[in-house]
Amino acid sequence: MESDSAFVAPEGVYSVTEEHKPLQVPTHSSTAAHPIYQTRLSSITVRFPPKHPASPGLAQFLGANLTKDLKKDKDKDKDKEREKEKEAVAKERQLPEERSMSSSDTPEDSFTSPDAATPDLSVPTPAEPQHKLFSHPSISASKKKSNISRPKHNMRTTSSTFITRLQSIEGLNKTLAAKQGDVTFLFYNTGKAFLWVEVGTKAKEPLTRISFSAYPTCHDVNPSTASSERLDVIIGFSTGDLIWFDPISSRYCRLNKQGTISSSICTAVRWVPSSPTLFLVSHADGTIIVYDKEREDGLFTASIPNGLTNTPHIHLNANAHPTSPVTDGWDPLSTMFVTPPPWHPEAVGRGEKGMVAKNPVSHWRLCRRGVVDFVFSPDVKYVAAISEDGCLRVIDPLAEQLVDCYASYFGSLTCVAWSPDGRFILTGGQDDLLTIFSPWEQRVVARCQGHSSFVSAVAFDELRCDGRTYRFGSVGEDNKLILWDFSSGALHRPKYLGAHHPRISSMSSSISLAYRRGTGSTIQLSATRYHPAPSRNEVSTVQPVLVKQLDADLLTSLAFLPRALLTASKAGHVRLWVRPLVMTNASPRRRHTRGMLSVTDFQGVVA
Repeated sequence: MESDSAFVAPEGVYSVTEEHKPLQVPTHSSTAAHPIYQTRLSSITVRFPPKHPASPGLAQFLGANLTKDLKKDKDKDKDKEREKEKEAVAKERQLPEERSMSSSDTPEDSFTSPDAATPDLSVPTPAEPQHKLFSHPSISASKKKSNISRPKHNMRTTSSTFITRLQSIEGLNKTLAAKQGDVTFLFYNTGKAFLWVEVGTKAKEPLTRISFSAYPTCHDVNPSTASSERLDVIIGFSTGDLIWFDPISSRYCRLNKQGTISSSICTAVRWVPSSPTLFLVSHADGTIIVYDKEREDGLFTASIPNGLTNTPHIHLNANAHPTSPVTDGWDPLSTMFVTPPPWHPEAVGRGEKGMVAKNPVSHWRLCRRGVVDFVFSPDVKYVAAISEDGCLRVIDPLAEQLVDCYASYFGSLTCVAWSPDGRFILTGGQDDLLTIFSPWEQRVVARCQGHSSFVSAVAFDELRCDGRTYRFGSVGEDNKLILWDFSSGALHRPKYLGAHHPRISSMSSSISLAYRRGTGSTIQLSATRYHPAPSRNEVSTVQPVLVKQLDADLLTSLAFLPRALLTASKAGHVRLWVRPLVMTNASPRRRHTRGMLSVTDFQGVVA
């Protein structure tokens, strides 16, 4: 059974059923270039409305008027939906205090609305009046916000030199109109191209292939606005440019055009969960910038902290303690440098009250080296960001403050993922290790040894995480695909504590995070937030469940879908591995107890 296209895991057989290979570019072509940026994956599952088959001949034969029955059923459904909406509005008026819940508590009514073309997405945005960053009037005050705007420009007729070519399959609109039920779409970049494919059809050609004059480096699709009528995709580029793109209508809009706000390479992009307009972009200059797709670019210059031009400090082993230069007024290990634009909700002396809000929403400088990637916690209250200085930073995005900073064992961190229940943060790095952090206990729980080169991507398999045992996977530059099972109950805190690992630092930061978790306070503590890496004999070790050596180019991306596993190489070779089905009713522990989470919340996985 073992081959390059199949392997056996404890739960069953994984086998390749679909492959997408990059097009061979002629070597004499002037556009031929080796892809210098790794392939990233984004996926989304969209529910297309069922088709009601009309059969006049059968209706006449049976003497039944099926069309009238269908209309009656539709009218009844509409009446029920209207009654539900009225009840929901009445409850919101009676209980305004309940709307201070997290944005991730928003119900998933937008996915089941009978009118998929104009889903009511205005409810999630004003749900957090106490949040400074996500409650700007431009985001939530519009009375006609139910019809969220679409990108302005038509990509098929554009004269922009930034977009060099657009290719779609023949009859794309008819193909999409014929879809029904759940359909999973996949987006990925390779070289200067960006591709849109449907998972499971084994089609030879992608639905759409777009060529740009710059390299796409990262992308993300918004699950909160996804429907059969629209998809909101953000693409980041090597030039710092951003494109908001709807592949269904082939319309787009450019943000940060020609690096107006930042000309640094985009390293990662993420939509703010449950927000139809906000997204975050990390850059290679050590910054994370908050954007609103509804805003235009503004004139903005980020402040530069003192000592930014000093030599970056990166620790090369666990015993090294990075310290900022004495002359440096900003310590990236304990704080992040925020530059609020004049239109920022909390900006001091921002001028006129009627100032038009533009991009950026906010500007965060995390470190002196590049930010590699970042992810939101499942409850959307924190962001875990990794950087080339070898640090994992936990950020409170609403208060715009650094909560904690953890050091890697060796070198830079390369990938990060947050467990579906929010208990653990998983990272991979240049130390060939996977490290499991517990942000609430403020410690390293375990390290995973199995790779013999840099780890490229990590991802949790949500369907096999039950709160006791966690399944996750990883790929590395050693071309190994590794599956891991981690059980927090099977591990214990080591008795030996090295003298170089100050627990007082962990305790002070633990108080900060625990206080935030319980009360939502954004209090700023003066205690250090930096946690050096513990030595090997202080941390438990997790061994692989399965190691699969693949014969391919350097593996760069990994994603788990409900029925498949996706892998991608640096050259853009994407494989879909069909996997054993998970019995959802086999055990009640298979389901998470956090009511705000569901399978659809994690369909858009980006490696």
